[in-house]
Order: sequence, then structure tokens, then C-alpha cells
Amino acid sequence: MTRNAPWIDGRCDPRFTAVREAFEENFRTRGELGAAVAVTVDGETVVDLWGGWADAGRTRPWERDTLVNVWSTTKGPTALCLHILADRGLVDLDAPVAAYWPEFAAAGKESVLVRHLLSHRAGLSGLREPHSVEQLYDWELTVGRLAATEPWWEPGTRSGYHALTYGFLVGEVVRRVTGLLPSAFLAREVTGPLGVDFTIGLSEKEYGRAAEPVQAPVADGAEQADVAARLTPVALTALGNPVVGAAQAGTPEWRAAELPALNGHGTARAVAALYGVLARRGSWDGHRVLSPEAAERVREGQGRCRDLVLGAGLGRDTEAGLGLWLSGPEGSYGPNPRAFGHDGFGGSCGLADPEAGVSLGYVMNGMGSHIVDDPRKTALVDALYGAL
Repeated sequence: MTRNAPWIDGRCDPRFTAVREAFEENFRTRGELGAAVAVTVDGETVVDLWGGWADAGRTRPWERDTLVNVWSTTKGPTALCLHILADRGLVDLDAPVAAYWPEFAAAGKESVLVRHLLSHRAGLSGLREPHSVEQLYDWELTVGRLAATEPWWEPGTRSGYHALTYGFLVGEVVRRVTGLLPSAFLAREVTGPLGVDFTIGLSEKEYGRAAEPVQAPVADGAEQADVAARLTPVALTALGNPVVGAAQAGTPEWRAAELPALNGHGTARAVAALYGVLARRGSWDGHRVLSPEAAERVREGQGRCRDLVLGAGLGRDTEAGLGLWLSGPEGSYGPNPRAFGHDGFGGSCGLADPEAGVSLGYVMNGMGSHIVDDPRKTALVDALYGAL
């Protein structure tokens, strides 16, 4: 193995050789550092590949069980927690959030529904007052501020990506109903019984398996100014209050915090399994996690629009379901417009396509500059569907 050559291990069904080739090409031409990709078809793993380096210095090879922070790809498993509760009749998605979290009714939010939290339509894409990274680690402080603040727009009318706040909003409903934070609920109800190597946060005993997050080069001043000029106050607050990145994601404080929108840690195999629950209409490896009806509800479209946070950067409309984003006519999650998934800041992705019976997990530590549709992810998705 040479220092800079792509180094790939694992297995790949010959039918999906194109996925392996795209994965290798990510290292050769798209700046990949370390990564893994897994694909399941009808519940069977057909691609399970990993390679590259787990650290910036290229001293630790990426291993079969290397864990990495997957950023907003965590939002899928977090949404799954709330859908489990709805499936059991413990939460009504059409009920006011305040029915479960009374303090939330403050500042004109008494009519915000649970489904608005899941679909980024609650109007709470960011806090109005300055909020530091250290304060983000304080669950009680953050949910208290969210309960007290007023919405940025009329809830339910359109989406505005709740990049940092999503996990606190959805997670606090989970906590009010079950007494458990999402990390504990997910472990008890899903990842533990299914044997899935994924956690919200990361325990100290697993640090040795964790890849080092490496930030993409920062754009020059003129480019940064151009990007900032295109962002609305809502978008600036959603994405920058506080600013988080690779420098935070590798710290003990980040790993110890409850950040159900941001700090899920797992393998590509684990991401493919969690999104595979939805691709398999609620069942995985002999375990029934959701009823078929509840699994289908996850992709219930909430209205296509120009997202108030993502719209300027993407230059196109999108549609959120109840926790994940629909592939839509652009094919963000493949050619089936009703396939769905979630991207993570820097490039990671989870994908579910019930019609094709397919799930995909892609994780990496070399963070690109894209919030969604990183070229590495797109290459893998295109290769997958080309092989079906």
C-alpha cells in the first residue's frame, strides 16, 4: 500500500462492480481520504467496502469497524424514534407539540404540530439569540430556549432546514413521552435488538475506532462573501448559530453530548441497516421495527417548495417527508422520485428505496463543502442504480 494510492477492502457482489469502481474513483479524483459504503438489496448486503485513511496524517488505515461522525445522516435514525412512538399510539403526529411539551406553546407556537417538527416546517430552524457550541451541549438550556422563542415564519407553510435544532425538537418530544433521550431510546428499541453499530454520541471506550473528521479547505474571502450574500437571515441563523465543523466533531465534549441531529457515529454498514428498516417497509433481519403503514408514513410528502435555508444554495425546490427528504425529480436519492434519505454535512448519506428494496449507507471523514449531494455520494448512487 502506498501513501496516496486508494486502498480498498471488503466485498462486492459482481453485479455491483460499478459501485466499487465509483468508490475507487472517489479516492483517485474526488479527494476522498477515508470512507466506507454499504448497499443492501432485499435485506441482503451486496456491497460492503471500506478504504483509505482514518486520520489526516494517513497513519491509520480505515478498518472494517471504523466509526465516524455522520452529521445530519443522524436525523434519519432520530426521526425513526418518533415514528416508533407514533406507531405505538403514544404520539399523534397531528397533535400540537405542546400536548407533550407544554412549555413549547410559548411565543405563538401553540398550533405547531408534531409533523411540523419532523418536516422542518416548525419555523424554528435556528435560535434568535446567540448560542455557543458549549451551550449546544447543554440539552436543558437549548430545549428551553427553543420552547421560549418565536418562529421565524408561519409554521406549516413551508420548510426551512432545521440543521442544528432538529434533534432537540424531535428529541424532546421523545424524552417527554418516554423519559429517555433519543440516544438511549434508539439503543434500547433499535440498534441494540438489531445489533447495529450506530450510536448518538460516542462512548470513550470506542474512541480508538473513531476516524478523525477533516474539514475541507476553507474558501477564499471573496467566495465566502459571495455565499454569505446569498443567505437570508433565517439561513445564516440555521447554519451558523453556532458554527460547527470538524474541529468540534472530534472532541470529547462533542462525543459526550446529546446531539440527535448531528453526532451519530457508525459504520456504512450500520447506516445501510437503519435506512434499510425503511427500505424493507419497517422490518429488518427478522425484527419488526415499524408497521408497514408507519414505515410508509415517513416519506409522506409535506409540500414541495424553495426551502428557506437550503433554497439559495441549491437553486431548486425540495420536498421533505416526515423525517427524511424525497428524491424528487432531481434524483437526489436515485431515479425513483419517492425514494428518500438524508445527507450529512460534508458528504455522508443514508438512502432508502422501498420499490427497489434498496438501502445505501456512505460515510467518510474527509468533509467536502456540500451540505447535500456531495459528488462522491452522487457517484455512488448513480453507480448503484445503473447496476440494478
